[in-house]
Amino acid sequence: MSTSTTMLNNHVKNFNGRSKTLKIALVGNPNCGKTTLFNELTGSNQHVGNWPGVTVEKKEGSLRFRGIQINILDLPGIYSLSPYSSEEIVTRVSLLEDSSDLIINIVDATILERSLYLTTQLLELQKPMIIAFNMTDVVEKKGDIIDYNKFRSELNVPIVPISANKGIGVNELLDLALRYVEKKDNSKTVKKIYNDKVENVISRIENELLKSFDNEKIENKTSLRWIAVKLFENDKLLMQKIKLTKIQLENINLYKGTIELPPHMDEQMLIADQRYKYIYDLCTTAIKRKHTPEHITLTDKIDRIITNKFFAVPIFAIMMIFIFYITFGPAGSFLRDQFEFVIKDMFGGFVLNLLTNLGASSWSKSLIIDGIIEGVGSVISFFPQVMILFTLLSILEDSGYMARAAFIMDKLLRKVGLSGRAFVPLLMGFGCTVPAILGTRILEKENDKKLTILMIPFMSCSAKMPVYAMFIAALFKEHQILAISSIYLLGILVAIFTAMVFKGPVLKGETASFIMELPAYRMPTLKNLCLHVGARLKDFIIKAGTVLVAATIVIWFLQSFNLSLQIVYDKSESILASVGMAIAPVFSLCGFGDWRATVSLLSGLIAKESVVSTMAVLYGTGGLAGISSVVADQFSTISAYSFMVFVLLYTPCVAALSAIYKELKSIKWTSIALCYQLIIAWNASLLVFQAGSAFSKIF
Repeated sequence: MSTSTTMLNNHVKNFNGRSKTLKIALVGNPNCGKTTLFNELTGSNQHVGNWPGVTVEKKEGSLRFRGIQINILDLPGIYSLSPYSSEEIVTRVSLLEDSSDLIINIVDATILERSLYLTTQLLELQKPMIIAFNMTDVVEKKGDIIDYNKFRSELNVPIVPISANKGIGVNELLDLALRYVEKKDNSKTVKKIYNDKVENVISRIENELLKSFDNEKIENKTSLRWIAVKLFENDKLLMQKIKLTKIQLENINLYKGTIELPPHMDEQMLIADQRYKYIYDLCTTAIKRKHTPEHITLTDKIDRIITNKFFAVPIFAIMMIFIFYITFGPAGSFLRDQFEFVIKDMFGGFVLNLLTNLGASSWSKSLIIDGIIEGVGSVISFFPQVMILFTLLSILEDSGYMARAAFIMDKLLRKVGLSGRAFVPLLMGFGCTVPAILGTRILEKENDKKLTILMIPFMSCSAKMPVYAMFIAALFKEHQILAISSIYLLGILVAIFTAMVFKGPVLKGETASFIMELPAYRMPTLKNLCLHVGARLKDFIIKAGTVLVAATIVIWFLQSFNLSLQIVYDKSESILASVGMAIAPVFSLCGFGDWRATVSLLSGLIAKESVVSTMAVLYGTGGLAGISSVVADQFSTISAYSFMVFVLLYTPCVAALSAIYKELKSIKWTSIALCYQLIIAWNASLLVFQAGSAFSKIF
């Protein structure tokens, strides 16, 4: 056994004697690979994104390493500990108040001049910390050489080079973490990085704080130096928390008054300027670059086309159309049909034979075959198409393209009063409305957040896709791509219309600035794709196995019994028919006044997939082919499109409404959102059907 292994084993024994678990907080800029490292360490299904704000809440995972239980806390990506948005506040509060044993600061080694700005602030906390230089494989590929020892000595903190997406250096990082935490004194003196005048003022503020007994509680958690620097910067959040006395404030202002600020610069800008100067000088001496900063990289060459002001939007549109073609075209449809055959014919037939052989009653066979398998199976049949859609979108995200999409959309969104930062939750809305609404926490201004939340429900979520696929397969076989593209486009146009309606008269205010880091293009890894797509598919399956099973059982019961709770063989005499017929006239002008269509829309309030499962149960036609046949009989092309428009625009689901209320914390605004969605959906559907019918009569 080697000496290093023996030392590590002895360390593990000592560590186990001190504590059962180790808690580590991961901190870094957006796009630095922090969440990729989190996934690599824990195998968590945390989504890996390429824009700021994907991680808007703390995420936790765990692993066992060298016999030690390690809990990992993945904090939201931030650029600074001077918070402006919700995710920055989450990270700052966690760092100040959570009792982590160690901070691992992940920095992007390809852009150290920018990544180390946050590092300088973390060091001032004087908490146990090590730094992981990520993407060092990219640095080596470029031919640059980093002097890690120089960085270690200057920053006075351990540093480990890693490549999170390839798993390089991860074990070494964990080994160092275990050894570092075991040390008796792992908090180190921070190197002074400001000029003498500023350092003198910071020192005097520290002494002022030491006089105050009220600050002892803060001192136990946070270094006085960090507090002093923040007070120098006029940090309002901190000043509200520690509640300085009038005399203290006067003294601190007196100390700060000894420094003459350059024109157009405040204290915070002065501190930032000196931090960047220190980082620039350090990187100049510790990094040997093969190419000059003016060297044009492959990413630069691609961006000249991808982000070109003339080509950017058309390229984005072409990519989306291509994704729709693969998902809903011949390939996706073929896989869907095969999957349906397995679910409905093979599995359904097997269950039916089993129940018959067991002598099951007719009502129980009807419940299981006509209710559960028919209803849930109709939705599960779209599993391959959902998988294709999520996989293609994940490839765009992991490659770095979606960060460019946010940049491209910034100019367009500003015309409706939003910044490109709002594109992040809006784009997430195409996956699921609930996390998209929660994702609005990244927006700095409250009015921007409200406006984006009002827009998100019109971004067609993946739960609506089975409804479109069913109608398109039945009535739009020759124009599938045109039909589906127009539906998604209509949702975007209605969202823009919503912004125009609310931004001026209701949600006035200046648009927030938008600054983001565009990561280098990189090849998506199979592991990250599996984690990302797997998480989405898991949600899809769980919903099918819980919400949809419950919904189909309820629908089966209501369409099998009348108000006297007697079994009926004519569905038009059922409880469901009575309810549906009472509401159906509301939709007669929209082209789908049939009670079964109405009931399907009502079930869609639980989950949009329920629209398909409800139709499968009510029409009882045996498989998608049968449903498509009935749909083709019950709907015209125009009324079918009108129905899809209503599904697109009306309330996504109860969970989405709950998320809206959770974020806005207002019954008034939640009610406004609900009523607005229903009004827009009904009027748009009415307009489509009436205009389409009139147009068809003329031509």
